[in-house]
Amino acid sequence: MKHLNKLLVAGMMVMGLSSQAQDSNNKWAIGFGVNAIDYRSSAGGSFPDQFDQPFLVSEQWNILPSVSYITASRYVGSGFIVGLTGSINQIDKFVYAVPGQTAGGPNDYAVSNPGDLMYYGIDATVTYSFMELIKSKVIEPTLSVGGGYTFLGKESYGTVNPGVGLNLWFTENIGLSLLGTYKKSFGDRTYPASTSTPDAPSYTQYSAGLTFKFGAKDTDGDGIYDKDDACPEVAGLKQFNGCPDTDGDGIEDSKDKCPTIAGPAEFQGCPDTDGDGVADPDDACPTTPGLKQFKGCPDTDGDGTPDPSDKCPTVAGPASNGGCPIPVLDSDGDTIPDDVDACPLLAGPADNKGCPKVTAESLETLRVEARSIFFDTGKATFSTTQGNTSGRLDAIKEVLKNYPTAKFAINGYTDNVGKPAMNQKLSEARAKAVYDALVSRGINPANLTYTGYGDKNPVKSNKIASGRAENRRTEVVYVGGVDGVEIKK
Repeated sequence: MKHLNKLLVAGMMVMGLSSQAQDSNNKWAIGFGVNAIDYRSSAGGSFPDQFDQPFLVSEQWNILPSVSYITASRYVGSGFIVGLTGSINQIDKFVYAVPGQTAGGPNDYAVSNPGDLMYYGIDATVTYSFMELIKSKVIEPTLSVGGGYTFLGKESYGTVNPGVGLNLWFTENIGLSLLGTYKKSFGDRTYPASTSTPDAPSYTQYSAGLTFKFGAKDTDGDGIYDKDDACPEVAGLKQFNGCPDTDGDGIEDSKDKCPTIAGPAEFQGCPDTDGDGVADPDDACPTTPGLKQFKGCPDTDGDGTPDPSDKCPTVAGPASNGGCPIPVLDSDGDTIPDDVDACPLLAGPADNKGCPKVTAESLETLRVEARSIFFDTGKATFSTTQGNTSGRLDAIKEVLKNYPTAKFAINGYTDNVGKPAMNQKLSEARAKAVYDALVSRGINPANLTYTGYGDKNPVKSNKIASGRAENRRTEVVYVGGVDGVEIKK
């Protein structure tokens, strides 16, 4: 028996030390240790009396000085564990009641040796662990319930077993287990006066021992179980769920663009050799500091063309000429280079950005020609019987094309004959007709606007026919130039 105990302890220690823990992974556990049996709970008359002296160890406990229990259990999920326990003991202390001296008075208790009876017990339990609930990795309170069968001397009987326990884990897989179980018997109890031998008594069983958990798989040996290991075939780190960080830069390989070369998280784990803020894999010039917009390459002359593509890297020039300067051109000879001349084909002063200024002669021509455009009576269609409307429009076009950046307004007017609303509408339509005719002749519509003023702003008296005739007119007036400065209409 002595050597058997040593072999059992050694085997359990090897199994425990080679296993790995956490119930949700290591679902199996084996435990062994010492148990003690106290029959004081059988002798008490009322339920409170059965537990009023629970720890009279030397007087009442039956303890076999050997490994006297072994248990196997399995974690089934959500904190529940099912297990099977076998225990052995030798009963040399049996507690029984001695009636009191007064009627209805309390009992006294005595202890007798029932004959060194051999005790064997086998019990099945369902245990609930509070370890996850209290979020502890060391302290594990438990509650259990189950049933068992007891063999005591020549007697045997069943019990119902509620219990409370506490496990203290030294490591993730090795712990000290303490358990107290009340084994309630529903059989008869007899106490022969000569021997005080029990028949089927209830009792409390205490146990203390070591528990070892095992069963989880860790293929790559990195201390993270395959079930929780994102890289189960390759050893890694806990902070990366078992995945490696080969270059040790704090970024796991799966998220590291340069897994074998250390680099900051800013560049997804890649280095920036030239320190220009562009990671080496994205840097077209990784050893020369440059600009992000040019993929890390420099632009020495600052002309917007990176040096590798610049035919003149130290002299600024447009990209259209390969980064080299373009010879100055002045097509209209106004001393303003074409590239900054708003009217490169028409000479004009610098204060008007190279465009010609509208002259008084041009404005007078526009006034005369516009007032010579006639419409059908009461309509916005050009008259075919009065004047030379087409020629007038061509003359206006010739003036306007000399000022490609100047802005002109086409204003339409009527006399005061008729309703004002109708006159307003008619004046707008006639101004629009002139606008459309000029646009169709090639004048930039962005340089023209048109507005109807009805019978407002008469130039002659509407009381006489000749005056009304002159009031029925269109005007083309200058409103602004390339410099954006407007003049009075």
